[in-house]
Amino acid sequence: MDISNRVDLPKTLELDQKKRIQPYIGLALIITIAIFAAFKSNVDQRLPLFLITGLALGYILTRSRYGFAGGFKRIYVTGEGSLSKALLVMFALSMVFAAGIQWSATMMGIDAPGLSSVKFLNISILLGGFIFGIGMMLAGGCASGTLSDLGEGAGRAMIALTTFVLGSIPGLMAQDALNNSAIGQIGMKLYLPDVIGYVGAVVVSVLVLVGLYLIVRKYENFRKKEGYFEETVYEDQELPIPKQKPSKLFSYATFHKIFVQRWSFMTGGILLAIMFAFILVSTGHSWGVTGPLTTWGVAFFQLFGVQFSSPVFADAVAAANGGILNDPGSLRNIGIILGAAIAFLLAGQLAFDRHFKLKDVIYYLIGGFLMGFGARLAGGCNIGALFSGIANFSLSGWGFFLTLGLGGFFALKVFAGKVNIIPPDRHQQ
Repeated sequence: MDISNRVDLPKTLELDQKKRIQPYIGLALIITIAIFAAFKSNVDQRLPLFLITGLALGYILTRSRYGFAGGFKRIYVTGEGSLSKALLVMFALSMVFAAGIQWSATMMGIDAPGLSSVKFLNISILLGGFIFGIGMMLAGGCASGTLSDLGEGAGRAMIALTTFVLGSIPGLMAQDALNNSAIGQIGMKLYLPDVIGYVGAVVVSVLVLVGLYLIVRKYENFRKKEGYFEETVYEDQELPIPKQKPSKLFSYATFHKIFVQRWSFMTGGILLAIMFAFILVSTGHSWGVTGPLTTWGVAFFQLFGVQFSSPVFADAVAAANGGILNDPGSLRNIGIILGAAIAFLLAGQLAFDRHFKLKDVIYYLIGGFLMGFGARLAGGCNIGALFSGIANFSLSGWGFFLTLGLGGFFALKVFAGKVNIIPPDRHQQ
């Protein structure tokens, strides 16, 4: 019976029909992206590589609800540290991969990949980390999380991303001014393998991570005893379907297992560590997110005739003039957004989320700006400065980690209950 023209069609049935068609839209999107990537390969061989890498990253982030901001927010709000522990395991695995890759390059007499992530630890990184930590809590997500949340349909992510991009411009200017000042010259640049070798660097770094892991477990137990602990709760559609006999390969149960059932935080962390190694080998550099956002900001302001003559904007101007879709880093960020969208489309879960008030919009705008400003001041975000810094044995990564955590917990303490941040069981970033 054809019910498509019935005016009394139940809303639940309408919703089910929308969910059923989403996987087909996701498949069409994948085919479209593949055609676009093939076309772009004729322009620059790096473009399809970066785009596909972004798709994988976005898919992993969304499928596992994985995020860096959530690693701080979740344990503070609920006392549950599964995401925090997954982050620490991801760092440890990435270090092992990086050590092997960099040691091999050194033995072959070539430049070790990833050393561009080893930064000079100074006031810019420390202050930028603190500002970024506040911003990611107000905006409800970090840099990678904002991109993947946007792909999932989170309206707040679009709001935050707008000011994130705009905040990158003054942030880069502030970094240049501060780094060239007297106080900006105070600090040090340390690549741990230069001091204690690759084995020693891995051992020392992993021991620090093990110590943090034990602290998280102890804090979890403390919260349980105090009665302020909440277990992770998956949404009904994300839970495994009970096994049925006989099981069929071509069935909804199989589809659900492959495309819908939620991955654990630990699964997401392990897969991201593998992606980290892949990016390191395939590009010679570590993963970064916020550099291309500066290019987007420059391109936006150029539309209104703004000229960026300062040398600090040279790279961003060149990339903007070459076209956003011809910039490898920008394509990887776009890929993260699309990868997250594909994950939700294939699962039939994509929906625009606009559950926020005007007051929340103001917080999201401020949070996005602080993230953009802080990331450029520090020369990186939770990915470029934190993840890639720590995984590449840079002291700067640990410095950023410390102040980002302080900024994040400060924001949670001061602004708790004042901003509608998506509950941690839905959007972890």
